[in-house]
Amino acid sequence: MLDKATLILEAFSPSGGPFRLSELSDRTGLPKPTVHRLAADLVRLGWLERSGPRYRLGAKLFELGSLVPHRLDLRETALPFLQDLFEATRETVHLGVREGMEVVYLERIHGHEALQLPSRIGGSLPLSCTGVGKALLAFSGPELTEELLSRPLPSLTPYSITDPARLRMALEKIQVSGLAYEEQEAAPGVACIAAPVFAGGGTTVAALSVAVPRTRFSPAQLAPAVRTAALGLSRVLRAGT
Repeated sequence: MLDKATLILEAFSPSGGPFRLSELSDRTGLPKPTVHRLAADLVRLGWLERSGPRYRLGAKLFELGSLVPHRLDLRETALPFLQDLFEATRETVHLGVREGMEVVYLERIHGHEALQLPSRIGGSLPLSCTGVGKALLAFSGPELTEELLSRPLPSLTPYSITDPARLRMALEKIQVSGLAYEEQEAAPGVACIAAPVFAGGGTTVAALSVAVPRTRFSPAQLAPAVRTAALGLSRVLRAGT
């Protein structure tokens, strides 16, 4: 039963829902009565929340996830650099880590006029569709790249890269420049620039980014601020290992 409950929770990735019972049944492959029974238990435990006929992830999961030691320490260490990056750009700032073939967002800082983005704290998106994800992918070793390129590439918008050869070329450019660019691949009208964050031994532990409306996307102005924040955070993490 625990395996089946996990299937239900994982069905909310990467969008976060909400979903009807029929949708959860389709996404998990479980019979609708089984999903109904387990969803009721998950709601009672606070792992899911119900609003009318739809279910979404519950606050209890966020509370537990925020207590994971490594991620909690990383987020707290990164916050001053993310705040400096936000002050320098006044644009939406992200911090993400890799989990499998997805980027999980640990922090997001934005002003009063937040961009309409699919990213949210605790949520996940495909590595290949986001600036943060591509920065992580480019510096996480060739084995991961080859595994991802051997699979069908997901698409969040018509601009998402679904051609393996094109993605490989993009990753090679990121490895040379140290910066990842993304234009409307995760959300229409939005562009992003990201940089990897390294810990001791050169291990890639996270990536941070700035997302802006495409109409005012200026890599020449944003790149120095993104690079400075990533280098500063990397320096602190290396010193702490």
